[in-house]
This record gives sequence, structure tokens and C-alpha cells, in this order.
Amino acid sequence: MTWKNSVASIFIAPAAEGTMVAVSAVRAVPGAGLEGDRYFLKVGTYSNHPGTGRHVTLIESEAFEALKRDYGIDLEPASGRRNIVTRGVPLNHLVGREFEVGATRLRGTRLCEPCSHLEGLTRKGVVRGLVHRGGLRADILAEGTIRVGDDIHLI
Repeated sequence: MTWKNSVASIFIAPAAEGTMVAVSAVRAVPGAGLEGDRYFLKVGTYSNHPGTGRHVTLIESEAFEALKRDYGIDLEPASGRRNIVTRGVPLNHLVGREFEVGATRLRGTRLCEPCSHLEGLTRKGVVRGLVHRGGLRADILAEGTIRVGDDIHLI
């Protein structure tokens, strides 16, 4: 299954709670994450909590649209604190699945449910509005570059 032009934007932050910076491309490294991101640099808020799904996070652009439509919260994609914003990709269906983003292979590990930390960095109501729409945590299985406009497809 393929969704065309599914990477809408890419964000990294060089420090915990730092401003998410939009990039047009980023190198994905197995066992480490996205080059230049806080978790790649091991300075993210949860870097001291090992486990799967810490390499990269994805969220659907449709989740931001629903947040605005259903809850009146206009949250810019960078403020969602996820690395990759997709369009037209049912991310919840990728838990436990391997998929490619451009030439990079990932495995969806679990949903990236919103938390009080995210709400503290944004605004009240974000947790409630993004429950089950907060995105996907994934591990990087094969190194590659992820670019805005890349297709996403199951392997």
C-alpha cells in the first residue's frame, strides 16, 4: 500500500523542550534517531528512559485539522513535538508493521499518545484532543534520508 507525497513536514529540536525546527530532509540512523534531534543527541526530556520507539515520531496532519475542528485548538504542526508530519497515512495501523519513508525503513512500535508534558508546552485541551490521534513512535531499521514529499509504504 502506498500513499503519495505523504511526508508533509519534518521537525527536529536540538534540545529538550527546544523549539522544533523545520527541515526539508534529515538523516535517519538506526539505534540513534534523526540526526540533529534531541533524542539523537541524547538530551531529550525522556532520553534517560530507554525503550523502543524513541528514534522517530510521526503524526498525521489530519490530527491537527481534527483538533481545530473538534476542540477549537489551532496547534501548529511544529508545536505538536513530533518529527514527521504525514498526510493521508493511517499511522495507527502501522503499529507492529515495517514500512518505508523514502529510502528509510522504520518499524512502528506503539502509539504516541499525548501527555501532560506536551500539554504543558502547548495549551490546555491538547491531551484530550489528541487521544488516539497523537501519532506513532517508530524505530529506525535501515539508515537513509527522509525528505519532505517522500512516499510512505508498507514493506
